[in-house]
Amino acid sequence: MIYFCGSYNLAWIESYRLPSLNLTFKEFQSTMDELNQIIRSLALSMGTAWASGLNLYAAILMLGILGSTGNMVLPPELQVLTNPVVMVAAGIMYLVEFFADKIPGLDTGWDAIHTFIRIPAGAILAAAAVGPVSSGLAVAAALLGGAMATASHATKAGTRVLINTSPEPFTNWTASITEDLMVIGGIWAALHHPWLFLAFLALFVLLAIWLLPKLWKGMKRVFGFLGRMFGGKDGSCVSR
Repeated sequence: MIYFCGSYNLAWIESYRLPSLNLTFKEFQSTMDELNQIIRSLALSMGTAWASGLNLYAAILMLGILGSTGNMVLPPELQVLTNPVVMVAAGIMYLVEFFADKIPGLDTGWDAIHTFIRIPAGAILAAAAVGPVSSGLAVAAALLGGAMATASHATKAGTRVLINTSPEPFTNWTASITEDLMVIGGIWAALHHPWLFLAFLALFVLLAIWLLPKLWKGMKRVFGFLGRMFGGKDGSCVSR
């Protein structure tokens, strides 16, 4: 049994060189700390973009509340989200979306309009979430964030179009509430369990790659049916 006591033994541990990595223990610990910091920044950046594609206003409101209450330290570029004016605006828009998102048909129109809001906002928030970095890294984060927001937004919007073919409203309400809970849970996981969240995000990307073509085919059938029903034509121009 080995007993470690005193500064001499602590210094020996820190200076011990790991044979397989050619690093001292202290250097290895510093490297792991840097890696964890990168993972935390990546999880927050991509998590914010992913959540923005589902519900932008819920994501902004949650980050603002967490930052203003001291439950998390926002990067300097995201500190503006703790501004009461921003939080009130996000809260109002969240309430509007909360009800609009549960009305079949209206939710699809809302999603269509927000194609031009959620995706750019997701890119901006992703770039801001990485903190003070070089312009190259900020642009890369914006590109990846925009792509992530596009994937989550397209998956949500496409799923809603197919759900709206059901005459009962309960499926729509369930989907809307589930999305809100996913935003809250996703941001919480990105902050507290970044490695686990990034693993979930990788699975989501794979699912989106598999699911989006099927959603697109389903949407074409729905719009083709609507074109024939309201236009009195064969709808070929819609489903092409």
